[in-house]
Amino acid sequence: MTYRRHREDVLVRRSVTVETIPSGMPVELEAGQLAQITQALGGSFTLLVEGQLMRLKGQDADAIGKEPPQAIAVPEDLHIDDLEPLVWQTLATCYDPEIPVNIVDLGLVYRLAFEPLPEADKLRVLVDMTLTAPGCGMGEAIADEVCDKVLALPRVGEITVNLVFDPPWDRSRMSEAAQLALGL
Repeated sequence: MTYRRHREDVLVRRSVTVETIPSGMPVELEAGQLAQITQALGGSFTLLVEGQLMRLKGQDADAIGKEPPQAIAVPEDLHIDDLEPLVWQTLATCYDPEIPVNIVDLGLVYRLAFEPLPEADKLRVLVDMTLTAPGCGMGEAIADEVCDKVLALPRVGEITVNLVFDPPWDRSRMSEAAQLALGL
C-alpha cells in the first residue's frame, strides 16, 4: 500500500506560535505568511513554511482557516472501569508530526496504568512511551499533547508521561496497519 500525502496551500490569518520540526523550538508565524499543510492528523497540523516543517496545535486551527478538532464523544456518566479503552482511543489521536501514523499503532506506548487518587472517582494515568529516535526534538511536544488530551477526559485527575528508551523502539513494535500505511 502506498501512502499519498495531499498538500494544501494556506495563508496564516493571524500571528500564531508553532513548533519547528524536529527540534520542537517555538517560533512565531506572522499573519500573511504562506504555508502548506503536509499532514492534518489527530487534531494538529504539520505545515511547510519556507522549507521548514512546523507543527500547529489544533486549538490554533483558525489561524490557517481551519476548524478546531472535535473532541472524542464521552458520556458524562462514564464509569471509571470504562476509562482504559477511552484512554487508548485518545492516545490513538496523538501523532508524531513527521509520521502519518498514531503513537499507538507506531508501538510507542509501552505501558498504560492507573492509580486511584484521594478524590473520589478520579484516577492518575501513568504512560510510559518512547520515541522512534532518542534524539527526537518533538518528544516533549508529543508528551504534552498526550497530557492535554488525556487530562481532558472525565475521571482523569492527573497524568504522568514518562519518556523511556529501554527497550529501544524498532519497527517490529508497529502494528500491521501502521506498516501497511507506511509501505513497509
